[in-house]
Amino acid sequence: MTESSTADYRAHFDATVAFANGGGLRAEGFRLDLSSADVTEADVARLFVQHLGLALVSSVQLSDLRIVEEQHRGSRGIDTASVPDATDATNARRVVDLSHTIRAGLVTYPGLPAPVITPHLTREDSRARYAPGTEFAMDVITMIGNTGTYLDSPYHRYADGGDLASLELSTLVGLRAEVVHVDDATSRGVPAEVFFDREVAGAAVLVHTGWDAHFGTPAYATGAPYLTEEAAAYLAEQGAVLVGIDSLNIDDTEGGGARPVHSLLLAEGVHVVEHLTRLGELPARGARFTAAPPAVEGFGTFPVRAFAEL
Repeated sequence: MTESSTADYRAHFDATVAFANGGGLRAEGFRLDLSSADVTEADVARLFVQHLGLALVSSVQLSDLRIVEEQHRGSRGIDTASVPDATDATNARRVVDLSHTIRAGLVTYPGLPAPVITPHLTREDSRARYAPGTEFAMDVITMIGNTGTYLDSPYHRYADGGDLASLELSTLVGLRAEVVHVDDATSRGVPAEVFFDREVAGAAVLVHTGWDAHFGTPAYATGAPYLTEEAAAYLAEQGAVLVGIDSLNIDDTEGGGARPVHSLLLAEGVHVVEHLTRLGELPARGARFTAAPPAVEGFGTFPVRAFAEL
């Protein structure tokens, strides 16, 4: 296998663990982030024990070990060095745009109106108002707040909740990002347990489902991944500042009219960002996330230019 400086690698294996004070543990189809592809079986066994935080291990036996090129998921205790050091002059700062482009006619959510863009002042008409050689274009956009990639404030759900103008910029800009890659999950609902190994307090928790690949197509509207009610309760209890997802909705829209995830998070002042994209380009840890809407009074939802800094 030829290793590149930008590739991520993971180990796939089964493991049998024996403990010095009796008992054992067996894992099947386990996957573990690696710093590089150049590791031995003993290295993987040691990293496995460290990742699980196991104590009094007497032996670890691995079988069916494979090293594959695959995106990191954020294994604990493993320095994957996915994010360049900003102090290193040889590494350039990178900004990843996580927003969908808004254009006239864009369908973000089925059943909601698409944006309409019309001219207020054309360049041709402006020439009569300004000095020779000077012209401007002024346009009007009519759109619902739920367009493109957007942020929900508490006012979106609750009449007495804070509106967009009330949001503190410190809770929207440069947030430590915990990116949870579940694009290979086998069920639609993302459970609370997925977040148990993450330091979510004070963070923007970004859930990468890969559903953004369907954005703008009929497939986007059905079968979309979502967060479970238990996951929302856990993230709110643990002090997450913002929760984002690259899917149709953070709630299950096919389960009736209830919206428990919106209700729980927005009641606790946790911002919600929906319809993100390109989350697969982010490492599990190490990025900084920004998603700031304009400060509009009496408004609950508005598009954002969401991005991550690496």
